[in-house]
Amino acid sequence: MSLDKEQVRHIAMLARLHVADEEIADTADKLSRIVDFVDQLAKAPTDDVVPMAHPLNAAQRLRADVVTETDERERIQSNAPAVKDGLYLVPRVIE
Repeated sequence: MSLDKEQVRHIAMLARLHVADEEIADTADKLSRIVDFVDQLAKAPTDDVVPMAHPLNAAQRLRADVVTETDERERIQSNAPAVKDGLYLVPRVIE
């Protein structure tokens, strides 16, 4: 498929790209080759290909959901200037 200059200008406008007039012919040639390659890929036989989400058939390795730290909230919050019901109190900044 060969793109003409108006199609290249339209594509550039949609992509919010500035293509100088002297670059239009070269850009049209490059875009035409890309479209031809996509057409070539579309002709590849994919009838027996199973869709997949990832090329590697690997499972996500998850760590065990085990508590590994002790509860030190009281000790940590002892340094805070203001605490109430286990929450840090901060000055109001929005009125």
